[in-house]
Parts: sequence; structure tokens; C-alpha cells
Amino acid sequence: MKSEKSKKKFYEFLKNSLFIFHFLFFALFCFPASIHAQDDNEIINVESSIVVLNATVTDAKGKPVTGLKQNQFRILEDGLEQKVDFFEAEATPFAAVILMDTSGSMEGGVSMARSAAINFLDGLRADDVTAIYNFDSKVSLVQDFSNSRDIAEKIFNLKAAGMTVLNDAIYQAAVELGKRSEKRRAIIVLSDGADTKSGRSADKALKAAVAANATIYTIDMSVVNAGNNRFQSQAALKNFAEKSGGVFIPTPGGVAMREAFKNIVAELGTQYTFGYQPANTKKDGKWRAIEIRVAKPNLTIRTRKGYNAAKTGK
Repeated sequence: MKSEKSKKKFYEFLKNSLFIFHFLFFALFCFPASIHAQDDNEIINVESSIVVLNATVTDAKGKPVTGLKQNQFRILEDGLEQKVDFFEAEATPFAAVILMDTSGSMEGGVSMARSAAINFLDGLRADDVTAIYNFDSKVSLVQDFSNSRDIAEKIFNLKAAGMTVLNDAIYQAAVELGKRSEKRRAIIVLSDGADTKSGRSADKALKAAVAANATIYTIDMSVVNAGNNRFQSQAALKNFAEKSGGVFIPTPGGVAMREAFKNIVAELGTQYTFGYQPANTKKDGKWRAIEIRVAKPNLTIRTRKGYNAAKTGK
């Protein structure tokens, strides 16, 4: 009897070891590579043969849905169904970058953005990590990646001044997240959305986030009586969120914001992660539209809208 138990344990160990080996091999050689771009004319694309997707599934009340199986999902690229090579549904740590707008247009809103950042840190789980950057005429590191709920003292010295490099900030956040080992990544933007000085376009910033597999969540910090400028700013923030699979939050204060942050942390920890090798192997640099479907009614799926394929010679 003892011998049989020992054999059973050995085979179980062998089985687990082989699984871990295959997973590490897949992760090392197949997950998307880092972002390569030097200027705004260079297209950021997915250079790996494997496309990795993080998807949030919510019910009619907007609450994350867990427990779904791989065979309940279908992934389509440009309308054609793809074979899923990797699937993960377990709760897992995430890496996030908080971007605080401290430009001149945020006068009176910096303290609210600071409070928002603190609220987000308070909701982190033990293994989640977050970095904080502020941006005005340039992008500056406030606090490097950490799982600490404490916030750096320098954040209390930030003042509203200068221009707004929102696009550059999102681009840099994407580059930093691309270096992380966590498969689930997010960019939290606290801004009035009015970019006035970036060297990179909004499209370039969005492509960087998509290439890094980062979901963008945008919180509108603009004043209510800003008129047409507010609508234009909101449109920019909505675009970043919707195309990366994130959420746009129109109200920056009170209970609504605290609840929104709570939901962001919850969904980042319970996303579904997929990996597939595209049937279309052309390296033409063109946009590939992605759609995920689930075989269960009344559910909503959010993920990035697609990616730019690698391009020969780039």
C-alpha cells in the first residue's frame, strides 16, 4: 500500500513538472516581445507569433464573471476563428501604472488625483504591484513598482503647472509594463484629457499599450463647465479605454470613483487570459481585428480591439 502511494505521488510530481516545463517554454518563447519604436513614424507591432489577450467578462450588473471554461469561448481574428493555444482563468497578480496629470489645466484637480491614486493603492492585493508617474510638460517617476500601500512623500509636493504630455505618458507606461513578468497589466489615467505637447500621437500611444497587452482605464478629471473642450477631452480618454478593453469613468469624485477603483482591482484579478497563433501569418504590418465570443447569454466581454501584425524589414 505504501509503495502504491509512493508511486502515485511520483507520477503526480512528474505530471506537474512536465506541465510547468511546457508552460515556461511557451511563456519564454511565445509570449509577445517587447515594444520597439524610436519615433512617431515607426509602427508599433506584435513581433511574436503568439497573440496574448486579457479579457474581462461581466454580467448584466457589471460584475466580473468567473468560472467560465475554455470551450465556452471563441476567438475570431478578422472574422476567422482561431485555435486557442493557452488559457488561464485563475486569479493572478497584476502590474499597473498610475498616471497623474499635473499640468496647468489641472489646477484645483491635483489634490483629487492624488486622493484617487491613494484610493487605488488601498485596494491592491498582496501580490499586485503599482508604479506612479506624473506628467505635465514631461513624464516623471513618482514611485517605482511596488506592492506597498504607502505612497511616496514627493506626491504631496506635486503642483499644477506646464503643458500636457498625455500621449507620451501612456506610451512610457506601456514601455515600462512591457518589461514586467505579469501577464495582466493596466494603465490608470487620471487626467482632464487635453494633450497639448506630446511628441507622440494618441494613436501611437494606444498602439504601444496594445503591444504591451495593457488595459487602459481613464478617469475624467476635467471641470464640468469646460464646455466643448471637455467633450473633446472625454472623447480622447474614451478612445484609449474602449480600444484597449478598459473603462472610461466620467466622474472623478465621491462614492462613484471609489466603487470604480474597487471594480478595476476586482476585474484585473479575475480576467481570462488567452494565447493563440494567428492563422494569418503575413508580416504586412496591417491591423488585425479581434473579437471574443462566449457561449453564455447576457454577458459582456471587454478586450483590446486588435493589433498590428509584424512587418517584414521592421
